[in-house]
Amino acid sequence: MLAAHTTSPAADTPVPEFAPTEVRVQGLGPDSLLWDHLGDLRGLLTIFRIGLLQNMHPAVSRALEQHSGDVFLKNPWNRLLRSLPPILGVIYGPDPGAIGRRVRDYHANIKGHLATGEAYHALSPDLFFWTHATFVEGVISMTARFGKPLTEREQAQLYEESIEWYRRYGLSMRPVPPDYASFQRYWDGMLDTLVPTPITDHAIKLRETPPPFESIPKPVWRLLDPMVTGFSQWLARGTLPEKARVKLGMKWSRFDEVLLRMFCTVVRVSFRLLPKEWRYLPMVREWRAQRAQADKVARAE
Repeated sequence: MLAAHTTSPAADTPVPEFAPTEVRVQGLGPDSLLWDHLGDLRGLLTIFRIGLLQNMHPAVSRALEQHSGDVFLKNPWNRLLRSLPPILGVIYGPDPGAIGRRVRDYHANIKGHLATGEAYHALSPDLFFWTHATFVEGVISMTARFGKPLTEREQAQLYEESIEWYRRYGLSMRPVPPDYASFQRYWDGMLDTLVPTPITDHAIKLRETPPPFESIPKPVWRLLDPMVTGFSQWLARGTLPEKARVKLGMKWSRFDEVLLRMFCTVVRVSFRLLPKEWRYLPMVREWRAQRAQADKVARAE
């Protein structure tokens, strides 16, 4: 097992470690880097990559198999896309603390045993923090590849903001590295321990998937699916950390790298032409507009 767990004296089931008191939400508003970057449309280009990294943790993969396996295996895109709104709501939503606790409580009964017999619980802080860390690193990677790379100072600031983001889930802060340098060491250490799992094997071999939502006609999705799924797999291969790519047995050629750099350039140039608010996911645009209106009213009072 990759992450240390606290276990009950009476059983081997890990015990979640909640924050000792009700969390008071600190500001992560329009002046924060997370507000600027987390809900960016370009984040969709990293979603397959993030899913692979999360599920290279055996406990994450096992939890998905045992508790969402039917949904994921039958409709992986639906499962991936449905997970985004509550996570984004922890930053942009009208009551981020409540949304964070709701996300936490979704996982309250997600527990079981690995194939080795070792117990896991989704709310074990080490496990929960790993999934959070993939989103934090994903924002940094997204800006580096598809936008304006964050400076070292901005990366450190974004990580500091992500600590508040994680605090909103109401779990123990025990596994959270205190600063960005510590987080980088944590990240490198985790990459050394990740392994291929049944879920990652399934994901990289996907060929045909159903429409993620019923609103998409099946004939239309049959045309789109090879591009969406195949391209996402290719993009993940190119943007994964090299250690992870090697462990998953993914090949990446010089020609692939040339194509990837060309694609990244096209994305960067295209996004400069978009109006600022159109660079965000629809739900995020709505939340940002609500916050802007609330701030305007507050200033007028």
